[in-house]
Amino acid sequence: MSKTALPILLPPNYIPQESSVPHLEWKPSRYRSAPQPPPQDDGKLQELELASARQMLDGKLIKKTRPRRTVDYNGGMGRWTLLRKLRPNSNYVPYMRPSPPYIIDLLPPKAYPDNSSTSLCTKFVHTSTNKIRCPVNVVTWTPEGRRVLTGSTSGEFTLWNGLTFNFETILQAHDTAICTMKFTHSGAYLASADKSGIIKYFEPNMNNLTAWQGSNSREAIRGLSFSPDDQRFATASDDSSVRIWNFQDQRVESTLTGHGWDVKCVEWHPTKGLLVSGSKDNQIKFWDPRTGTVLSTLHQHKNTIQALSWSPNGNMVASASRDQTVRVFDIRAMKEYRILKGHKKEVCSVTWHPVHPILVSGGSEGAILHWELSTPEPTFTQPSAGPRATLSQAHDSNVWSLAFHPLGHLLVSASNDHTTRFWSRERPGDVGSVFSGGGEKPPEVTAQDEDEDPVPGLPGFIGYPGHGGVGHGGASGGRHGGDTPYGGGDGVWYGNSGNAPGINNSGNGGVGSYENGSNTRRGGGYSDAAGSDDNYIPGFGAATQHQENPSFAGRQNGPPSSQQDMYLQDDYGRENRGGGGGGEDWGRGGGGGNRQGRWGPRRGGGRY
Repeated sequence: MSKTALPILLPPNYIPQESSVPHLEWKPSRYRSAPQPPPQDDGKLQELELASARQMLDGKLIKKTRPRRTVDYNGGMGRWTLLRKLRPNSNYVPYMRPSPPYIIDLLPPKAYPDNSSTSLCTKFVHTSTNKIRCPVNVVTWTPEGRRVLTGSTSGEFTLWNGLTFNFETILQAHDTAICTMKFTHSGAYLASADKSGIIKYFEPNMNNLTAWQGSNSREAIRGLSFSPDDQRFATASDDSSVRIWNFQDQRVESTLTGHGWDVKCVEWHPTKGLLVSGSKDNQIKFWDPRTGTVLSTLHQHKNTIQALSWSPNGNMVASASRDQTVRVFDIRAMKEYRILKGHKKEVCSVTWHPVHPILVSGGSEGAILHWELSTPEPTFTQPSAGPRATLSQAHDSNVWSLAFHPLGHLLVSASNDHTTRFWSRERPGDVGSVFSGGGEKPPEVTAQDEDEDPVPGLPGFIGYPGHGGVGHGGASGGRHGGDTPYGGGDGVWYGNSGNAPGINNSGNGGVGSYENGSNTRRGGGYSDAAGSDDNYIPGFGAATQHQENPSFAGRQNGPPSSQQDMYLQDDYGRENRGGGGGGEDWGRGGGGGNRQGRWGPRRGGGRY
């Protein structure tokens, strides 16, 4: 280097001097050739050739082996557990970058208490379909979070693996369509009800314990919900009544009458003696289960209430209606907190995220919408924003049921298009992200056997790692034990400053624990969301919140979409959605009678 090229003011001792020793370049002496593939075993090659020749002689098609897609929760849970022991302070979370190598650093949703955007399950993972296709009415996760249980119009329970999403077992549980099913909070039993009003108990191994008629005139039981201590459960039936049953004795303790039409759903408060029910008379009623009296009635909806869901801490209740809206009510003030408009047709299902203030709703147009409730309340100058994420073509028909994994990293949806679909969070730097694309249509199910054994020797996961399924063991802790059933939290909830009444102020600051040996059932309440930039999504490639103009592709094989055709009525004035044969026929097949739309005979039945 020339000395004249340097500034004159540079001190002499800072000027680099040329070395008198010549530069020595290191040259490798071993491993100089490029990496070579491992040598092939001639014996194995001959075996494969012989096997393929045999299959060709038998006339069988050779199946291409492919690894099964999975969303593994072990990596992220292990990293988060280690991080909580080694982090410099209690608020430290590793910074995520929008790059694929950071997939391994993606932690479970509970690790991001201030950023609910990490819990938007918008990435399509898998479609699970029974060999005998029929509409799926209800879906739920098993209490330990390892499997998914679905109930269909054929009366069958189907169990799917929650890690690899493959078929595990099927059981003919009911003679008619399954309308509702719930696990006890302790996870020891499962109760289900069908369209003819039969209630059944099952053990976790699907052993049927008992069955009895639970409604008048064999009317359908549409909703079922357990009390916090699992001693009682409530049912909602089409005879316009809500019944409270003693779980052990299988007897009616009280019958709650007050609705003027079919009761479509009922939900017991997570921690209190409070019931909420929704009916075809457009009313939402709150009941005292001890006295059987109506505490309050809400008349905000303009059509049938199809689904209800309590928030994890029990302060809010969300309702889905045929008037195309989702409404959220605050029971502390007994007023409407939000009205969420975005569905093009009626709303069929609604569920809350177990960790963050996110609401997910499914509509009869096949769309799944994610709503974030931590945003400020709408005003006249700043109206309410639309859905945070939209999957406009998630299904081809009504989305009857939605359920989050207990950790919140997976969403499963059940639909009238005969499929059960799994959705996960977007991965960092994923170029195929559908977060802001309006929800591309999931790929069609290829002709494959869902019940075949998984491909052995899984060569690594294709989904992203890191989100867990932990057991909900025991009813003594968490929901029923102590004064902090959901962790507590002395931060801000839903953007409201201060300690709102009814929110526990003890616990661990809104971040619940899934530590080993902990008795916490679900983890913390909603933590402070006001201090975080909600437009920032750590590690996600897409930046916009939702699609401006979602486009809808034409339906090819789905059930008819016109409302008049979907809501045919039977002789008693009750609405039927599809259904083969007569109005009360919930069989597997379609067609029958004169129930044909312009697309020909219907496939399978509807739910109502």
